[in-house]
Amino acid sequence: MAQGRKGKLNYRCPRCLMREIDMDMLYDAEKAEYYCLRCSFVGDEAEVLRLNTQFREKYGARTIRITEF
Repeated sequence: MAQGRKGKLNYRCPRCLMREIDMDMLYDAEKAEYYCLRCSFVGDEAEVLRLNTQFREKYGARTIRITEF
């Protein structure tokens, strides 16, 4: 998905990302929080960053080929 040029940086929705759906979140300046149109996830920037970091830790080795067990 293309990154919009307006406003703050759009993060990927962590709940949709766990289900392998690439969905950008929108930013609400009045409430200072991000929200997803697809799954109704709402959270501030710290929560979104925490969940995206958790996703990277969980699936960080998915591109590494494991040949020895």
